[in-house]
Amino acid sequence: MLRRLRELMAEPVTAQERLDKIVKTIASNMVAEVCSIYVLRGDSRLELFATEGLKREAVHKSSLELGEGLVGTIAEEAEPLNLPNAQAHPAFAYLPETGEEIYHSFLGVPVLRGGQTLGVLVVQNRTQRTYSEEEVEALQTTAMVLAEIIAGDELDALVEPGENLALRRPQHLAGRILSEGIGLGHAVLHEPRLVVTSLIAEDVDTELVRLDAALDQLRTSVENLLTRSDILRAGEHREVLEAYRMFAYDQGWAARIREAVQTGLTAEAAVEKVQNDTRARMLRQTDPYLRDRLHDLDDLANRLLRTLVGFDHIDEAEMPKDAILIARNMGPAELLDYDSGGLRALVLEEGTPTSHVTIVARALGIATVGQVEGILDLVNPGDAIIVDGLSGEVHVRPPSDVEFAYVEKVRFRARRQEQYRKLRDKPATTRDGTPIAMLVNAGLLVDLPHVAEAGAAGIGLFRTELQFMVAETFPRMREQQMLYRSVLDAAGDLPVTFRSLDVGGDKVLPYMRSTQEENPALGWRAIRMALDRPGLLRTQIRALLHAAAGGDMRLMFPMITDVSEFDRARAMVEREKRHLERHGHALPDQILLGTMVEVPALLWQLEELVERVDFLSIGSNDLLQFLFAADRANAQVADRFDALSSGPLRALRDIVVTADAHDVPVTLCGELASDPLSAMALLGIGYRSISMAPAAVGPVKAMVRSLDVGALQSWLIPELAKPRSGLRKDLIAFAEDHDVQL
Repeated sequence: MLRRLRELMAEPVTAQERLDKIVKTIASNMVAEVCSIYVLRGDSRLELFATEGLKREAVHKSSLELGEGLVGTIAEEAEPLNLPNAQAHPAFAYLPETGEEIYHSFLGVPVLRGGQTLGVLVVQNRTQRTYSEEEVEALQTTAMVLAEIIAGDELDALVEPGENLALRRPQHLAGRILSEGIGLGHAVLHEPRLVVTSLIAEDVDTELVRLDAALDQLRTSVENLLTRSDILRAGEHREVLEAYRMFAYDQGWAARIREAVQTGLTAEAAVEKVQNDTRARMLRQTDPYLRDRLHDLDDLANRLLRTLVGFDHIDEAEMPKDAILIARNMGPAELLDYDSGGLRALVLEEGTPTSHVTIVARALGIATVGQVEGILDLVNPGDAIIVDGLSGEVHVRPPSDVEFAYVEKVRFRARRQEQYRKLRDKPATTRDGTPIAMLVNAGLLVDLPHVAEAGAAGIGLFRTELQFMVAETFPRMREQQMLYRSVLDAAGDLPVTFRSLDVGGDKVLPYMRSTQEENPALGWRAIRMALDRPGLLRTQIRALLHAAAGGDMRLMFPMITDVSEFDRARAMVEREKRHLERHGHALPDQILLGTMVEVPALLWQLEELVERVDFLSIGSNDLLQFLFAADRANAQVADRFDALSSGPLRALRDIVVTADAHDVPVTLCGELASDPLSAMALLGIGYRSISMAPAAVGPVKAMVRSLDVGALQSWLIPELAKPRSGLRKDLIAFAEDHDVQL
């Protein structure tokens, strides 16, 4: 039957003729008096597209709601129904126009693709009997072939005007705003869905040999994963890998794949079939643990498929100019692999506001929405997509009216951006005359034009690690020097504060070996790694000294936990300075050294710290993460605590008060400064220098120029002393009452 279906799929006939021949072939091979194909439309109705045995005039006339009748039940539950007497089933719905009342035995299976139900395939007989397991398996295999036909565009011609198939119906999904903006374009999958093109086996024995070899290779790769030291560092967990191993060695899983091969499928088609069946069941599980394991099973099955068919990754040269990148999650270096000029937006199934890929997306000005559940299953490459990074909405295959509304929204946003651009050359001074230093965060040369475009007062944080993360080998001193010189040249007279190499944790350098850690964010990273491997930091310091010769060098050290660590880092700078002097090299006119305040332990060493440093920078992302003991990359806890509550604001207030008392400049350079409301709170507790994503400068400057910071401070600081928690609603109310532009 599968060979005959392959021939039918290749015949030069119309879509309807092909379906008619398919149902006739299935009925003949299964000795069934009826074979019918129902296809799920975009309006959630299952339309009869073809039949052998029922009345032909019912084709494209009869339909059932999702959940209605036996066919609707199969589609809704994604489970087969095998009934000796269909009319006795409580879900049976009689459709008189089909003439099916004379048939009793009924076997229906869902047509699945990627866990989605696309339709239902049914066979029926007059006699009352239960179909055998082999017949159920054969019909499920046939439904898999049918899914590829439905997934193509051939059946679109059979749909009534104004209707569309469920696979191509518009989808409106909700997620979380990670980077503001609006992107209109077409979908590009970061890890393209593996497409099985060879479905029907020429030689079953050969396919079984291929499958066994691929399974052996899969199991070996899983064992290798368990022994690799970089797994935990990359964010994986031991129990996930144990689940991989469990699935890889599960004999029932392997046996189901072998059985599918023995029905006539290729090895890769058999893997996809079993994966579809399993995913459809698991997607309907309410147990969160089982739903989480779905990701494990997907990854495992995809590994096996890659072994069998190869992995065809996205060709950057073929990306559309209006690409909307879709991924489960990704690292910052992976995002940087793409040409940012062609990226309109990023959509993640996971992702949090302070994850590093989000920070890079903001720096590049890419609209980003995260925590969009199921996006990878609902999108096909090339689908039209609208990403609303202002509301957290994602529209897949949007209707024309929605698309038109967003075109108008983009035009309105462009007009608003033009208003922000008009503020570029105006001073960042509050309504009551307080000047605010508005700086930007950067890490790439592509960021630098945004400094002047935004009207920023300088670069408050240049993340030097991004150069290391996108390089294939460790950048040599000369390469580092050229980058730092380019940054200083581009900034001109504006100040630039470089942060020394901040890697480790979730920022992994592929060419650097590291040790396995259970808690990488709390482990061997940033200044800890640099002090243990002084050659890395010394090379970077020397490159910066060369690059800043004749000007100012501002360097801060991340993850300082004890003042003695700053002393050691400062001693390394002095050593490199003396080395260059001895060899006659020019030096910077001024060298300013500071530290990031992002480890809570420093809050009780501020007095000792401010006596040593030239400036302080607050890394609010890590500081809040550690204060709340909440992993900023973990979507389950990232929203659990509010930065605009009394606890963190009191801590931030203590830092600025201590720094001011010793005339030490302090800048908050975390993502907290990029939100106008949060930036307003920072000004209210005493900050006068903030550094943010370039795209945030306009909105934050508009807030600054409309704010009476004296009035805010008079209200807010006493409020911090009260026994209360959240202040967000009160801050919003203050802004509304005082006409502050947020």
